[in-house]
Amino acid sequence: MKTKYGFTLFSIDEFENYIKNLKVGRTVLYLQQHHTYSPNYNLCTNSNQLELQKGMKNHHVNTNGWSDIGQHFSTFPDGSIATGRSIENSPACIYGFNSNAICIENVGNFDSGNDVMTLLQKDTIVKMTAILCKKFNIPITSDRIVYHHWFNLSSGERNNGTGGNKSCPGTAFFGGNKVADCENNFLPLVQNAINRMPSPTPISILEYRIITANELNVRTLPSASSAKASDRVAIPLGSVLRIFEEKNGWYKISSSSSHWISGRYTQKVIRATVNADTLNIRNGAGIDFSIVGSLVKGTEIFITEEKNGWCKIGLETKWVKNTFVTKN
Repeated sequence: MKTKYGFTLFSIDEFENYIKNLKVGRTVLYLQQHHTYSPNYNLCTNSNQLELQKGMKNHHVNTNGWSDIGQHFSTFPDGSIATGRSIENSPACIYGFNSNAICIENVGNFDSGNDVMTLLQKDTIVKMTAILCKKFNIPITSDRIVYHHWFNLSSGERNNGTGGNKSCPGTAFFGGNKVADCENNFLPLVQNAINRMPSPTPISILEYRIITANELNVRTLPSASSAKASDRVAIPLGSVLRIFEEKNGWYKISSSSSHWISGRYTQKVIRATVNADTLNIRNGAGIDFSIVGSLVKGTEIFITEEKNGWCKIGLETKWVKNTFVTKN
């Protein structure tokens, strides 16, 4: 394990232990797979992983104008893994589909005829996907483990690569970048890795709440005078949290640690699933409002408000018809 430039480099075994002990407030439902395209293998050595990670952050911040590096983790040809942005923050990796997601950038150009993925990197990608899916209880399906190629670059609509899409994570990524390639070639490997792991202990969730403050501190007891949790960062605006206990207006956000947030700066949300093949998102509660995007069947959403048969998604001005969602 090595730390430099604010990033940490892990082996896959070190990464597994790191994730096992990581405390995360944000609800994670999706896992994104990407390739960097550039940097590619020609720029990689066995010792410059964190320099490449720093370079990607500089590009994302100084050229793209983002607040941080876009991805949460990067994998490298030698099988190592580098941390990126805080896992408490949504990634900046798939336009329109970043909420409740973790982004993995796999360093290399995996379009056909370019970099041939090493066995070490291939093994790491499978194992880390399994580790993250186990940690966050993400089903091994193409609804939850997604490729960037499946989303239109301009609208963010999921169209499974039919037009206006990047090739990311590469036309040769585990046999291809189509949904069928993922389901036939990649997901079975992840499922096999999951099957070799111990089953997680079931947990009971009381409800979900969304953060309405710019940042909300996590405290060790249900009191404003208690100490801040030393192993938890403040949780940003818009994060959806799992709640395990309520006490005097305070909410426990960990099933295993005494970590509490003030309910004054949260709002209860309802988890729901899209049940239509395609569901339009509008910028108001009615069919007269403009369509600003769409969701495909099986997409998970969090409802913050209901009005006249319409449901508001999160804290943004995005509404969907309630007859096309199933509340969980």
